[in-house]
Amino acid sequence: MKKIITWLVVAFVVFYIIQAPESSAQLVRNAGHALGDAASSLAAFVGSLV
Repeated sequence: MKKIITWLVVAFVVFYIIQAPESSAQLVRNAGHALGDAASSLAAFVGSLV
């Protein structure tokens, strides 16, 4: 069952990328910026501990 759900999720992601490449690229950019901001905040936190 887990394998079927995994394949369905992969198929949905591929379908979404094919149907809306601009919005999926924007989604990836936003996720990258969010991860970068989180990493910067974590680095600032750890730096303030020292």
